[in-house]
Parts: sequence; C-alpha cells; structure tokens
Amino acid sequence: MPQPTLTTWPDGEAPSRESLERLLTGAGLSPSWWSNAPHDRYSPHSHSYHKVLYCARGGITFVVPGADDFLLRPGDRLDIPPGTTHAAIVGPDGVTCVEASA
Repeated sequence: MPQPTLTTWPDGEAPSRESLERLLTGAGLSPSWWSNAPHDRYSPHSHSYHKVLYCARGGITFVVPGADDFLLRPGDRLDIPPGTTHAAIVGPDGVTCVEASA
C-alpha cells in the first residue's frame, strides 16, 4: 500500500492563504479550510479518496501506523493515499489547514 508523502516548504516566508488556494485550484482541486485549537486530536480513521493537505498556520502531526510521523509546519504539504489509516495531533499553537480530495 502506498505511504503518505510529505513535501516540506522551502526555507523562507510561509505561503499566504491566497497562494495555497492557487496551488490547489491550479491543480483543478476544490480547497476546504479548517482550524483546530491547540492539542486537539483526531482518532485513527481513513478516507476513500486521495487527500491533499497544506498546513497554513501552526502545526500538526499526522500519525500513520507502520510509518514515521509526519510533522507539518506552515507551507508543508501532505498527500494521503485512499484507505490510509491516520490520526492527527494539533501542536501547541493550534493549526489552520487547507485540503482537497484528488
């Protein structure tokens, strides 16, 4: 089974909300924004679709059984293949992300 793929944002200023929207819409995807408070948690679950997710603010760690944890900071992208079980833990500063199904 394919594993999630983390693409870190290059050093420098984190992307704006508008630039993240353009990245997703330019790929023909429909972005959806969400936020969580510090230390919120998502229980293990999976999706029937390929999830493309960018961290816009704060931080979040995705936990995938049998793989390394994926820590996302502003600008980082995580691709999660369909059927991949994952959980998530929001960092101490909360998090805002934008995601789309591909």
